[in-house]
Amino acid sequence: MVFNRFSQTQKFILWLFIAGVVFLADQFTKALILSNFQLGEARVIGAGFFNIVRVHNTGAAFSFMASADGWQRWFFTAIGILAAVFITALLKSHASQKLFGFALAFILGGALGNVIDRLMYGYVVDFLDIYWGIWHFPAFNLADSGITVGAVCLLIDELLRVRQVKK
Repeated sequence: MVFNRFSQTQKFILWLFIAGVVFLADQFTKALILSNFQLGEARVIGAGFFNIVRVHNTGAAFSFMASADGWQRWFFTAIGILAAVFITALLKSHASQKLFGFALAFILGGALGNVIDRLMYGYVVDFLDIYWGIWHFPAFNLADSGITVGAVCLLIDELLRVRQVKK
């Protein structure tokens, strides 16, 4: 496979490129939302299950700590930056591990997308609204999706690693 012919540095750059694609897709979609929607405005996309809605989240996932006095902006920004540094170091030292690298690249791109929002606006722009009847999943964005996809891939990678060790 072509990936195996890449040097360690080329693999690391590939993972950074993928993280950059996740980051740019996130920032592009958020710019579209900010320029085309007012705060709280929603448009039905899939009747009965999906809206695009502009939401500002000053907290973390699921608006955790959103009602705090503002200190959470800097707290979550610092956590995001520290996570990005740590993930970049992991990517550099484990660049040859395909699923692990893919997972970390998606998490890195998503984390940086939300950090930039916090630095620029003081909140994270969320806009994807999934619901069923009266049940609504908290609004989220592509950065959150990248982090989630990355986390699932990390779990799969670990399960495969444990399974291989048991053989």
